[in-house]
Amino acid sequence: MLIEGRVQGVWFRGWTVERATASALSGWVRNRSDGSVEALFSGPAATVEAMVAACRIGPPAARVSRLLVEPAEAPAGPGFHQRPTV
Repeated sequence: MLIEGRVQGVWFRGWTVERATASALSGWVRNRSDGSVEALFSGPAATVEAMVAACRIGPPAARVSRLLVEPAEAPAGPGFHQRPTV
């Protein structure tokens, strides 16, 4: 998933890690050099859908202008992690 708008410098990644971990999702989140945030969520469909819906809003300081969701392969390991910027 790709999240665009004012999503860097507003604690979007930390917020995503907290929410995804609390929901027992696997995957990762990272900043991209173009100013967007990229995330991969894996878990029960309803839980992933709820996380995607939450990302449409994000943390209080974020302003999401666009969210692109595409199917992807599940992550290799368990847990939800923050990855380095690409």
